[in-house]
Amino acid sequence: MVPSVLDVHDLTKRFGSFTAVDSISFSLQQGEVLGLLGPNGAGKTTTIQMLLNLMHPTSGEIHYFGNSFALFRTQTLKRLNYTLGYSKLPGRLTVMENLIVYGWLYEVDDIKGRIYQLAELFEAGQLLSKKTDDLSAGELTRVFLIKTFINQPEIILLDEPTASLDPDISAKIRGYILAEKNRRKMSILITSHNMTEIEEMCDRVIFLHQGKIVDEGTPQQLARKRKESELHLMVESGHEALRKLVDECGFRFSEKKNFTVIHLPEAQIAACLSQIGKRGISYSQIEIVHPSLVDFFIETAARR
Repeated sequence: MVPSVLDVHDLTKRFGSFTAVDSISFSLQQGEVLGLLGPNGAGKTTTIQMLLNLMHPTSGEIHYFGNSFALFRTQTLKRLNYTLGYSKLPGRLTVMENLIVYGWLYEVDDIKGRIYQLAELFEAGQLLSKKTDDLSAGELTRVFLIKTFINQPEIILLDEPTASLDPDISAKIRGYILAEKNRRKMSILITSHNMTEIEEMCDRVIFLHQGKIVDEGTPQQLARKRKESELHLMVESGHEALRKLVDECGFRFSEKKNFTVIHLPEAQIAACLSQIGKRGISYSQIEIVHPSLVDFFIETAARR
């Protein structure tokens, strides 16, 4: 059985009468990538801040490696690292100077060597001599990722880790993070609004809404909870026959650009195509769009 490295029990955070995080419980296993998903204001960042002791819980318990975080804070933090969206660094220091300070805090051997190694991986070597005040949002994101891996942590907490990055560097960084996870059995807790990132990286996803856990599963399991697929057809002839078929079956019907779109359960796609052929409906292009995590996200947030 894979051991858990993080256990959260009834974690709650209130600000006066407002409850930002409402009695949530979950575990993170060794070598697992767990995603926290949800709309803005769902409690994702507040949860990560409590897991880093940047914000004190109103109630609940946090255990890392089987030990109470409240009692073993210093020892625990040496084994963690993190990146938080929109964080800042002292602007008058260079990137190298800032990273050296973090290296000292984490008691890293050969600090400069480690920084140069990570800067090359994250294509940030040219940033080391720059003042952090002079960095763009994307450049600062890369610097924080260097900081996140500087101590070869056992657990990393990532809040929007590739925000402001170009798609090519985002893909490279996701590849590096997953390679490190597999090489060292590192555990990762990640929040992101990038559904591709969540689908590609996460073994399991927790969906938060108004501070509560409302759903959980693999990205594929959550996507399949949206029952409808879409059958896109560029119809050449038989439009009226197709509309009649859709009405008879009780499916939904819409138009997207040059395509006729039939909204139907995935299990009925084959039977629908068979009926289209039998009724002499002619089409030149076809595309089947299966339910996605984006669809689940939109539908779940809207429903609640």
